[in-house]
Amino acid sequence: MSENLPKSPSEDNAFWTIFGYMLSGLLIWGGIGWGLDNWLGTGYFLLGGLLLGMGSALYLIWLRFVTGKQIGRAHV
Repeated sequence: MSENLPKSPSEDNAFWTIFGYMLSGLLIWGGIGWGLDNWLGTGYFLLGGLLLGMGSALYLIWLRFVTGKQIGRAHV
């Protein structure tokens, strides 16, 4: 029999952290790309911004969860 063990709070926190990184990367860099497209009258900065946002979010996730480094915290 397999038991359904409840998730630990750290698993839920990890999920929401990853979700937040992905969403904020897309919204911030996609928004910058959209603004540049509207300002310059082009059509490719939005795609570049979305790709840059997703790439930077994946990099931050890799730094935090694979290497174990804390992002944005001072080492005292």
